Amino acid sequence: MIELPPRLPGEEFHPHRLTIDETAHGKRIDKVLASVEVIATRSQASRLLARGLIFLVGADGQAQPVKPSHIVKIGEEFQIHVPFIPKETLVPYDFPLEIAFEDADLIVVDKPAGLVVHPAYGHAQDTLVNALLNHTKELSQGFDEMRPGLIHRLDKDTSGLIVVAKNEIAQRKVALQFQNKITHRIYRAVIFGEMKPSSGTVTSYLQRHPDDRRRSTSVGEVPGAKFAITHYRTLETHASGLSLVELKLETGRTHQIRVHVKEAGHPVVGDVTYGADGRTNGLKSVALRKLITSMPRFALHAFELGFYHPSAGDFIRLKSKWPSDLRPLIDHCGFPTFDDTRVVERFEKRPADEYAWPLIRRSPAGAQIGQDEDTDA
Repeated sequence: MIELPPRLPGEEFHPHRLTIDETAHGKRIDKVLASVEVIATRSQASRLLARGLIFLVGADGQAQPVKPSHIVKIGEEFQIHVPFIPKETLVPYDFPLEIAFEDADLIVVDKPAGLVVHPAYGHAQDTLVNALLNHTKELSQGFDEMRPGLIHRLDKDTSGLIVVAKNEIAQRKVALQFQNKITHRIYRAVIFGEMKPSSGTVTSYLQRHPDDRRRSTSVGEVPGAKFAITHYRTLETHASGLSLVELKLETGRTHQIRVHVKEAGHPVVGDVTYGADGRTNGLKSVALRKLITSMPRFALHAFELGFYHPSAGDFIRLKSKWPSDLRPLIDHCGFPTFDDTRVVERFEKRPADEYAWPLIRRSPAGAQIGQDEDTDA
């Protein structure tokens, strides 16, 4: 009798069986599991192993949990229990939200780092969507039952402003603004080194990394790759070599900012997924190294968000402030805190940007940029 771990609220398990053949012999179990269709990635496999949902079936029929370091052999059989959440069990999550703006059509949340935006494997009922369901029952169901009201999203460890729709009309109208690239999105990040030149534009074609689905990477103009445009300018540089940069998105691709600055040789501070840990170890200041390694996430925040209101028709621009978990780094480097308050401004028409950002509407090959994904950074 297999003893499964406790289920999360509303969670069920789908059992699967895996028999090892000669192509998998001698490999680690986590690597083998990543090639199983119902798991698909090594990170998913690691989570299943960590939860005790992978079992090796012995010759006596008894099943034991498997360690990630287990080396598989031909003929071994494994029982896999994949968790899933039925759509009808999406439940509210009692989590304190910072509401930057709310009316009958929209909610703008200042999302903290660490909060996943919508239910996914490993985060079934502890997401922003679940927290919003605890806050209000008025969320649009227009696009996806598991993502009510969502128009765009932020990575788990990217903090900042995100807009959510309360009805389908608002969702369609604001989503079109993202697709047509007439929204206003400004991020600020602390990076290693200094971008050269100090201001400019990074463009590339992005797609998921072939060996690690957790990451994105720049590739050539190949099928499936999406053209990405990130404008940047350096605001200040600290004596340690860290820089504060401001970034404007013209497209919204998965991990776009993080990939573009990393591939320019200047990863976001704290972004271990994109190689920042090695740069941290190279810092001369022991105090700064300790400060960065103690940070719970990377130093990227969605500071400004602007769009036309779907009913009123005026342009709303919201400005966030540095979140508390990034303030020690900002204060240590003496970087500006800006207004240090959250601001909501409304204009009859969209105001000119405070900085003269460039604008690109076509790829180098002349192809249209195309529709954005639902993710920003």
